[in-house]
Amino acid sequence: MVPIVARVRRRRRDGPGVWTLDLRSDEGAVRPAAPGQFNMLTVFGVGEVPISVSGDPGDGDRLLHTVRAVGPVSAALADLRPGSAVGVRGPFGIGWPVGAMAGRDILLVAGGLGLAPLRPALYRLLADRDRFGTLTLIYGARSPDDILFRREFQSWRRKPGLDVQVTVDHATDAWDAHVGVVTTLIPRATFDPSRATALVCGPEVMMRFAVNGLRNAGVDEAAIFLSMERNMKCAVGLCGHCQFGTVMICRDGPVFSYDRIGAMLGRKEL
Repeated sequence: MVPIVARVRRRRRDGPGVWTLDLRSDEGAVRPAAPGQFNMLTVFGVGEVPISVSGDPGDGDRLLHTVRAVGPVSAALADLRPGSAVGVRGPFGIGWPVGAMAGRDILLVAGGLGLAPLRPALYRLLADRDRFGTLTLIYGARSPDDILFRREFQSWRRKPGLDVQVTVDHATDAWDAHVGVVTTLIPRATFDPSRATALVCGPEVMMRFAVNGLRNAGVDEAAIFLSMERNMKCAVGLCGHCQFGTVMICRDGPVFSYDRIGAMLGRKEL
């Protein structure tokens, strides 16, 4: 429960109001996080919030978190400059089941900031590319200006064995790619539904429609995984803020298979 002290080494703007912080610990190496896990970050004097790890799990002692300024604490985090101190607790939770997906076709379906928790899984999949079948990244944003990690998309498109599909809700005159909701790209993906696993992260309404699209394509509900990051507060299942039916999201998730939580998805309070 006691945070270690880390400092911001670098900060990079990755979208409108979105910043990625490169943190290094003052107290030795930070604990490595599995793809899909999160840390509790503290801005001293302001508060603490859960933020998913968004960096490469194999990238040494670097700890990357991508933050959108939407509240007092996240705004304070996004405004931190190099040298600023940050409290770090974690990592916490159950992440993406990357180790159990060998030999399967993989779809990563992300909406908006939901790409950040999926990025570590993408790094891991690319590092062991030969262990998996087809690999597809499907990403949706509100507009071309809202696309996250724009510079990395250029390198991802050049990766052999990775199909990258991007769509926006509202196009500009310069946009010459897909327009529409992210689910319109699922039928374009090449995969065998009988051996496919889908990792989905984004706004809950987007995840509900993505699940419907994946189910209609024949993907089994037990092979669809969602990251549910709502109302987390203590990170260890004690405060009860993130109770979701019979589970605590911080302790039992944030990643769940759809067959486990599908009946509860979309409910605001349980």
